[in-house]
Amino acid sequence: MPSPTVFWFRRDLRLADNPALTAAVQASGDAGTVGVFVVDPTLWGRSGPNRKAFLVDSLVALGAQCGGRIVIRTGEPARELLSLAVSVGADAVYATSDFGPYGRRRDDAVAAALAESGRELRLIDSPYAVRPGTLLTGGGTPYKVFTPFFRAWKSHGWPEPTPAPAVDWQSCGASTELPERPFTDVSLPPAGEHHAWDRVDAFLGDRVARYGSDRDHPGVPGTSQLSPYLKWGTIHPRQLLARLGPSQAEDVFRSELCWREFYADVLADRPDTARNAYRPGMAAMEVDSGPDADAFFTAWCEGQTGYPIVDAGMRQLAATGWMHNRVRMIVASFLVKDLHIDWTRGARHFMAHLVDGDLASNSHGWQWVAGTGTDASPYFRIFNPVTQSRKFDPDGAYLRAWVPEIAHLPNRSIHEPWTEKTGPPAGYPAPLVDHSVERTISLDRYQRLKQTWA
Repeated sequence: MPSPTVFWFRRDLRLADNPALTAAVQASGDAGTVGVFVVDPTLWGRSGPNRKAFLVDSLVALGAQCGGRIVIRTGEPARELLSLAVSVGADAVYATSDFGPYGRRRDDAVAAALAESGRELRLIDSPYAVRPGTLLTGGGTPYKVFTPFFRAWKSHGWPEPTPAPAVDWQSCGASTELPERPFTDVSLPPAGEHHAWDRVDAFLGDRVARYGSDRDHPGVPGTSQLSPYLKWGTIHPRQLLARLGPSQAEDVFRSELCWREFYADVLADRPDTARNAYRPGMAAMEVDSGPDADAFFTAWCEGQTGYPIVDAGMRQLAATGWMHNRVRMIVASFLVKDLHIDWTRGARHFMAHLVDGDLASNSHGWQWVAGTGTDASPYFRIFNPVTQSRKFDPDGAYLRAWVPEIAHLPNRSIHEPWTEKTGPPAGYPAPLVDHSVERTISLDRYQRLKQTWA
């Protein structure tokens, strides 16, 4: 007779287009499936309150879809899953593959623990349209540059989404009590599979046609803001790709989904790059430390640098747990190349606040800006915060929304308020540094570093 199966939810908190869940249901026959989420102290401890709160909200939504029968365990996954499998008489635990550095180590430990008792961990599918490690160059090596990866990714393709299976959920009397939702004063987006689709419909029905132009302008609602849902898998990228047409704007959005997959592929091949330079030679780049650098870092975190576009972005992050992607690049460049602070400090600050915090995308997005990662035009790309502000927020709508101290200024000076005859308005700081001077310092440091490679 078939035995129950255990389905281990991780970054796939949905029912539709979940091949690992479908496989678990099919294998269980009439015995039913036990759905479980394990609150892993290692991952829980590393997450900021915004991400934890959104996860709890997502689990609440998932539990409601499953009739309140999702089992919640807290502890080391190998121990908790073995205990659950033994208690329900399951021969196998099913889950979606994880390609993160910690996730792979954790899954190896779970598989070993289950194997000792004659049970099996069966990993199926992935959180990506194309499984990391699938695409290789003509030389048989992983891609290091995005554009050829994007071409190969589109050429490879992906399966069509599948419907949700009919699941006979078995709670077996186990606890379904969720972890305590941490306090956050951030207004988080509504969580769960249904709300993810509401946001998809709103984006594809109205904004995607203008995505190619609007996505770079933080003062207009031009982005999809689907990243928190992709982070926890309340929607799969396959499902989004299936809805996209052939227009240029939709292909731009398709490429943005591919960036997420590219960085996952890079991290799967080089797990050390979560916290270390992808380009080893850049690891020796001179950075500033000590009390002055710490003071600059604090001003950057608090949105008090005197550069409005930087301050607006950092305040948006603190208030919402999210930041516009164009602004993420600007504030990252400012920290690394104007304040000369190591990129890993900024990456950690982002992960502490972002609702959509994803290790691969965050670390490699920072490395792209810092010139230490996968980038054909590395260190000498230095964003001018004033030029960027004028170009992408010309009427100052974004600045006025997040930096009220300067909201009354005219367009001509709102991007650089220190040019007013009386200087910056009361309550708003003068610029921490002179961008033109710091740009020269950064380039000089890069040239000195390059000489050591000869």
